[in-house]
Amino acid sequence: MVSATIDPGGKNIAAYGEKPNGLLVFTPDMHFVEVLTDADVPRFASDARGEGTDDENRIAMSRSIGFFGTYTVDENGEFSGNRVEGATFPNWIGSVRTRDDLTLVVQGDRMTERFRRPEGTEIKIEWRRVE
Repeated sequence: MVSATIDPGGKNIAAYGEKPNGLLVFTPDMHFVEVLTDADVPRFASDARGEGTDDENRIAMSRSIGFFGTYTVDENGEFSGNRVEGATFPNWIGSVRTRDDLTLVVQGDRMTERFRRPEGTEIKIEWRRVE
């Protein structure tokens, strides 16, 4: 992930902090995995993931997301949508996204992902292809 911005009410702010970190993988068998994180999220005081404080958990949850599922392409081989099968935010599980709320545009080794949340907020993520 090169950059990620969110535009609530025209504010265009960093969606995953000043150091966004993430990976998006598409497999030939039509599955995807996407993980978005803020590299500046502080480490937990405990080394046990399940023993974070309320504040630690709140910060980690609000500044990261991971999800996976299946994707579809149209007759031209262009992305046409996805279905979320699992996510760190359980409300997304079962979500089906079409071109109406999710677009992917590839130019060379870069891809722009735009996602419009149900309430209208837009998230824009810039990706760079890795070998």
